[in-house]
Formats: sequence, structure tokens, C-alpha cells
Amino acid sequence: MNRLSNFRILMTADALGGVWTYATGLASILASFGADIHLVSMGPKPRAERRAMLPASGVQLIESDLALEWQDPEGRDLSHAREFLTALEGQIRPDVVHLNSFREATFDWRAPVVVVAHSCVNSWAAACNDGAWLSEPRWRHYSAMVAAGLDRAGVWIAPTESFRAATCRHYHPHSRGMVIRNGAPSTLESPASKNPFILAAGRMWDAAKNLAALAEAGKDLDWPVFVAGTAAKSAVNLCDGATLLGELPHSELASRMRRAAIFASPARYEPFGLSVLEAAHAGCALVLSDIPTFRELWNGAALFVDPEDIAQLRDALQKLCADAHKRSRLQHEAFARAQRYGSTPMARAYAQLYLDLHLPQTASRREAREVHA
Repeated sequence: MNRLSNFRILMTADALGGVWTYATGLASILASFGADIHLVSMGPKPRAERRAMLPASGVQLIESDLALEWQDPEGRDLSHAREFLTALEGQIRPDVVHLNSFREATFDWRAPVVVVAHSCVNSWAAACNDGAWLSEPRWRHYSAMVAAGLDRAGVWIAPTESFRAATCRHYHPHSRGMVIRNGAPSTLESPASKNPFILAAGRMWDAAKNLAALAEAGKDLDWPVFVAGTAAKSAVNLCDGATLLGELPHSELASRMRRAAIFASPARYEPFGLSVLEAAHAGCALVLSDIPTFRELWNGAALFVDPEDIAQLRDALQKLCADAHKRSRLQHEAFARAQRYGSTPMARAYAQLYLDLHLPQTASRREAREVHA
């Protein structure tokens, strides 16, 4: 990918969750291809452990105080964001703008724009059966801005076919949509030594992650359950069957994944599930909710349960804890499947997309100069 040498990319990402893991991982590999990346953090500024996920060179972090679109459904921060980001484009003169959100695509960018659909409020609400509030004016405005952002993109990306279909159902975009699956660093061999505990990761307060079901199931399990991620005070009472670890640095979570025998995700909604992929790369046996995304990615390499059936979840975990042979088989199957979703193939797909978008525009500008010469 030496064609990316000196190729300038302006990328946005929030530092709250998996999007930051995705963006920093992608940016690191693109930088190794020779690209010059300016990564703009949206929302709360990244803490030290999040900044540590950036490579030593090739990626320049630009911290902003721009509101996240789901935290600003009325669009009160839009004019500020437009002024800040368009001025930044004028300074950097990127070859491609890569947005990990929707509404900023409505700005008058000069460079080609790629929008990556990681999740959205409407699909979250549909999966959680919690959407009555979406009729409020501010959320109608949010939906209109997401749709407009998709339409203004040169191309938009979803991490799975399932989420691409969901995005089309909710917003009916007129622009081209593609699937580029997320990736995580691959290892040559799965870890040989595993410890008897169950690990999960996610926001305890998020109904989509459904981790309260895992905590309930954990009350009657022989093995301990550990949950890494933020937890509101109101959620602590739901966790009698699980030990909350809080939000861990990415390196520490990866270390726990390498030791965990089982990784569980009973999510009601997961457009991709990057933590599941990282756990599979770490050699964990997977117990997952039976939702379209997980079936698409992990069918034949995981145990699937109804996310609303706590007894079924408990039974699947208990049997897997007791069956070393089945657990070992699932660990190897998950690890083998994870090799399909490496971070380097993901980065190569994005690099080719950037070039496909950039080269026609470059040729068009050259032709325009020749006409006016």
C-alpha cells in the first residue's frame, strides 16, 4: 500500500467506546502504509490510556469539544462543528475525510467523504423495543440529520451485512453503501492456558448490552463472572451475580481476555461486536445472543442463546463450564473464525476505497485545469 505514501486523511472518532478502538487500530495500520492521519476526537477528550492506543508516529491527535450527535439531537452544536471542521480541512487539505458519525457529512467538504455507520439511535431503539420517544421533535431532527449525512457521503460503510440492512430500513439512503468488516490484530496461535472464569465487556447501564441478564445468570454458576465497563450507580444493584471491574485500559482488558476461558455477550443489539472479536482472537469460547449480526459473523463457532431467556443463558454457561472438551473445541473454533477478521485486511479495504474515491476527483481537477489553460 505504498500508494498511500503522504496520503492525508482527516478522521473523526469519539473516545467513549469501541469506535475509538476501531479508529486507533485502523489509523495505526494506515500510518504503517505511509498515510498521514489527523484524528479528531469528538465528545469527551480521551483519557491517558486511550491516547496510549495511538501509534508513536503517523497519527496526529486533535482534541475537540464537539458534541456527539446522539448527545445533541437538536443540533445545537452543528454550527460550531461546521466552523471547526471546515477550518481544519482548509489547514490539512486532506485527500479523504473519514467520518465515524453521520451528520458531519452534511458539511461542504472539498475532499471525498466516507461515512462509517457504527450504530444509531433508531436501530438501537428498535432492538431494545424502546422507541416511543423517537417521535419527539429533537429525535426527528436527529433522524433527519443521519439520513442527510448518509445521502451526502461519497460512500457509507457498515461493519456487517445485518447492520447495512438495518441502516437501509431506517434511513433509505440514496448513496452507495458497502460492507467492510471490522478487524482486530491476529495472533499465530491461540493461548494454551485458560483460567476458569467468564468475562464480558460493555456498559452495564445499556439495555442493548443486556449485561444485567448475565449478572442474573451468574448467581447460580460455578464459575465467577467478571464484567469490564462503565456502570451507573443505579446498575450496581443488578450485579449480584457478577463482579464489576469498571472501565479497564485496553491493554488490561486484552490481558484478561487471554486468561478467560469463556467470553459472553447476551446483547440485544450489536452492529458488529468488536469486543467479541478481540475475545475470539484471545482464544475464548464464545456464548452469544442469537441476533443477526452474531449469526452472520460467528455461526458454527459459538454457542447461541435467546437474549431474553436468562435460564437458557445460565444453562449454556453452566454446561460449558463443566465440559472441558466442548469448551476447548469452541475456543479453537472461535480463534479460527477470528482469523477471517484481521485488522490488516480491514485497513487494506479502506485504503483501496480511499484511492478509488480520490483518484477520480484528482483526474477531474486536472481536466478542469487543462480546460481553463
